[in-house]
Amino acid sequence: MTAPRAVGVRIGYAAVPAAVRAWVDETLGSPVVATAEQVGGMSPGCATRVTCADGTRAFVKAVGAELNAESLRLFRREVAVLGHLGEHDLWARLLASYDDGAWVALLIEDVEGRHPDFADDAELEAVLTGVDLLSGVLRERGVPAAVDLIGVSDVFRKWAASLEALADAPPGTPVPGWLRTDPHDWAGVLREHAERPMPDPVHWDIRVDNLLRRPGGEIVFLDWGTTARGPAWVDALLARLERVDEPWFDVATSSCPALAEAGDDAVTAFLAGFGAHMAVRTVIAVDVNLPTLNDFRITESRRMLAAVTRRTGR
Repeated sequence: MTAPRAVGVRIGYAAVPAAVRAWVDETLGSPVVATAEQVGGMSPGCATRVTCADGTRAFVKAVGAELNAESLRLFRREVAVLGHLGEHDLWARLLASYDDGAWVALLIEDVEGRHPDFADDAELEAVLTGVDLLSGVLRERGVPAAVDLIGVSDVFRKWAASLEALADAPPGTPVPGWLRTDPHDWAGVLREHAERPMPDPVHWDIRVDNLLRRPGGEIVFLDWGTTARGPAWVDALLARLERVDEPWFDVATSSCPALAEAGDDAVTAFLAGFGAHMAVRTVIAVDVNLPTLNDFRITESRRMLAAVTRRTGR
């Protein structure tokens, strides 16, 4: 089975403040009597499947400012996004939310299922089909401009700046020497795409740990804290990153209509920019209560930049 690439260190449900746990009991209408902690994702907060005395089940996410202030912002964005999107089989339904200023919690439908296995061709194909369906639904439903979504155009500009800064990056920055001069001007490709209209919401965090496969095979998309406005092709690309270190990735991106329309240069520039940005962050970032994040950056940057090397014949 494909293991989650992002695995942080979370608190358990018992460590969540009593006021939040009381809210869960009251909202569900029955006291929680059993918990099952989940892994995956980088938030230091809890991610817990709970069962109540009357058999009611739900999924609880909760985080406090003292754990990681940025996580509060992500949770609040997820509440807003799910509130506007409403219900659909493609995502778990938001049941209720809690926010006392210091702690934010979400009660979400507990979806029966497991993470899909990206090494299984049929399960991977179901994910890719699900992403295509999701893109259409998100474009149709939309998210109001008042909701603070990430701007993919801003991210592309940030990645371009990281590529342009590689020439002066610290010697320990884990990038191949030839990339420091950005010989293919991938920064320019990213900046050009950043200028294109991006009115539609995208999930922007398609990873195996944010996906569940129902017993019938349907895919459910989780964790909407990084929802962004961007081109639909970015979700299609992210869904294929699990196997970016294989030649399969090159075939899968060239055969995807959305990615083919974006262009091969856009795909490679995405990998180069994302990989370079993470590599730079490994030597300058200060992470609060996220002890595994830098190892994740190193691993993912290495995988993406190796794919760039493969795709350019370096």
